[in-house]
Amino acid sequence: MGDLVERVRDVLPSVRRDLEDLVRIESVWADHSRRGEVERSARAVANLLSAAGFHDVETVAEGGGPAVIARHPAPPGALTVLLYAHHDVQPEGDHGQWASPPFEPTERGGRLYGRGTADDKAGIATHLAAFRAHGGTPPVGVTVFVEGEEESGSPSLSRLLDAHRDKLAADVIVLADSGNWSTDVPALTVSLRGLADCVVEVETLDHGLHSGMWGGVVPDALMAMSRLLASLHDDDGNVAVSGLHESTAAALEYPPEQVREESGMLAGVREIGSGAVTERLWAKPSITVIGIDTTPIAQSSNTLTSRARAKVSMRVAPGGDAKAHLDALTRHLESHAPWGARVTVTPGDIGQPYAIDATGPVYDAARAAFREAWGTDSVDLGIGGSIPFIATFAEKFPDAKILVTGVEDPATQAHSVDESLHLRVLERAAMAEALLLEKLG
Repeated sequence: MGDLVERVRDVLPSVRRDLEDLVRIESVWADHSRRGEVERSARAVANLLSAAGFHDVETVAEGGGPAVIARHPAPPGALTVLLYAHHDVQPEGDHGQWASPPFEPTERGGRLYGRGTADDKAGIATHLAAFRAHGGTPPVGVTVFVEGEEESGSPSLSRLLDAHRDKLAADVIVLADSGNWSTDVPALTVSLRGLADCVVEVETLDHGLHSGMWGGVVPDALMAMSRLLASLHDDDGNVAVSGLHESTAAALEYPPEQVREESGMLAGVREIGSGAVTERLWAKPSITVIGIDTTPIAQSSNTLTSRARAKVSMRVAPGGDAKAHLDALTRHLESHAPWGARVTVTPGDIGQPYAIDATGPVYDAARAAFREAWGTDSVDLGIGGSIPFIATFAEKFPDAKILVTGVEDPATQAHSVDESLHLRVLERAAMAEALLLEKLG
């Protein structure tokens, strides 16, 4: 163990430099004007993997973002491990809200700030560090698969896995795109909620009306929409849609002050829902209104609005079916229209939830690697968010053991401004992955 850990420490400075170079590439696949940057990012990743000692490296695409596949063959009789990450990143939003430029990696207080420093270019860095620490000759076969459109929902992933199945087949799949309980306690993610969303449109009039002439008699669309959206929760904030699945979660302590600090909830604002925090975050459905289209305030007049639209997003507990949950949400919206308002629901994206049976020798090896690298036992973590590609990997490679790991921590702020990577967590994650490859060999 000691020599391998020291080799990880030896390669980390070069790995950090490579990570910073990747962060400087604005690989936002969702922005059509920057798709050339995503292509450049893929080339950079391929070059790094080639330089690390992978002899079989190629960039592939199946009608979507460019992905990189690098292969190191397994010694006779050894397992093959697939290491996943993605090189595309979320849009950065308003640069003025960042404390430092989003695509210029900047260290402050032991954290490296910048878009993609954690999600998920640090996953690439972790894989590079583990492979380099083994001198390019690990005791197992290693395939690295770096996707290029994960932040856009991985629309072509299924086609990629089908088209390159023989190259990507593995005994163990390590998906490095998740987080840890804290900067001092590692985690193995064992469950993730699914996702289903829709757009609901409410109409009450065939044209706008003078609010003085008709207000108090005719309902406006936004008033009807407000009452419809309010029906999605009870007075305590529990989801009020019938027919949704609930599961169970590990009873880890999550005190109110920690919730308030990590979420940024304002003073006086109360938590919603009932049950343990981990149950509400990981094992129960949630519904959020993420957008509304109606008359902007700057363009408003004393007029009853005739039409309003809202986008509703639902998280689906592990064990539930996202399509069935979207159907239940649709039925609720259609049946709770106030004052006879006309309601139209247009279904959107779905991503299935996933739960992992994290028992057996591979998971024992992972937990032992965590313990040695971090100096403490890992916890089994649920994720309130959705990573639909995990269910896709499980469907395409049903015999593989799937490990969901990552470098994020509660302060990472992935997808938000001032995204950051705790540099000590990167070191521990790289050590754990290098040790895992050793133990699996």
